[in-house]
Amino acid sequence: MSGKTDTTPPEAGKPKIKHDWYQTESHVVITILIKNAPNDKVKVHYGDRSLSVTSALPQSDSEYSLELELAHEIVPSMCTYVVTPSKIEVKLRKKEGLRWNVLEGEGKEEVVKAIPQAVIDASGPQQPPKLFKKDWDKIEKDIKKMEEEEKPEGEAALNALFQKIYGEGSDEVRRAMNKSFVESGGTVLSTNWNQVAKEKVEVKPPDGLEFKKWE
Repeated sequence: MSGKTDTTPPEAGKPKIKHDWYQTESHVVITILIKNAPNDKVKVHYGDRSLSVTSALPQSDSEYSLELELAHEIVPSMCTYVVTPSKIEVKLRKKEGLRWNVLEGEGKEEVVKAIPQAVIDASGPQQPPKLFKKDWDKIEKDIKKMEEEEKPEGEAALNALFQKIYGEGSDEVRRAMNKSFVESGGTVLSTNWNQVAKEKVEVKPPDGLEFKKWE
């Protein structure tokens, strides 16, 4: 970024001396267009926020002087200058990595300031919007509870009892129930395997009824 060239009219008898500036991320470089400046008569003083350059002018009894109040702070111990046949070049080390809008005066910082962490913490984490969701596990538990509370009666209760015994019984209990039920034509249901294993289980219809085998 280039700065504004000095266009101040020279004093009577003094040549017009221009100066310009540009910057990098770490330095501000000021170029003073004095040709053949005597190196031993160039004096540069750096302040925290100021710059002073004086130099004798060749082929003249006059002296050049540049006094600047800088827009931002610099690091005096890290500033340098060099004298060449065509110019005096001063390199000012920036104290902070800011982009200077102007060379002199009150410069504005072109820095995007981060949101303080305290503000972020105070606002809390961003929660996604809540969506209605059915609790299927709870619904299933409620259905099972309702089924358990429904007490079966009569034949349904008896069948439920047999199913419970069969489901929780040992292999011998299950074999006894299967054998006795099949061989008795559904009239006998025994859980005693030692008893039913010895012989065929006979048909035992309820009192007053006669078992008849369909052909």
